[in-house]
Amino acid sequence: MSKVNSTARLEARISPDLRTMVKRASELQGRTMTDFVVAAVQDAAQRAIEQAEVIRLSLADQECFAQALLSPPKATPALKRAFARRRKLVAAA
Repeated sequence: MSKVNSTARLEARISPDLRTMVKRASELQGRTMTDFVVAAVQDAAQRAIEQAEVIRLSLADQECFAQALLSPPKATPALKRAFARRRKLVAAA
């Protein structure tokens, strides 16, 4: 059974100066311009997604978060009412 490679086309208009820069960079890495651009776009996309999805905490924030998980504060009356409403909604569904 043969594996089918599917691709999609991406086009962009760039300035001649940027094209020259991309061409030089791709040559320095021994890649085609297409390979260089695809790798650069993939890297940038992964970084953008990571920045949007990953929460980074300072050491102090990590300790505060862990402490809140290990020793949560007592439930307030409003929180108790919210949980009671949630139980009723879930039971009704």
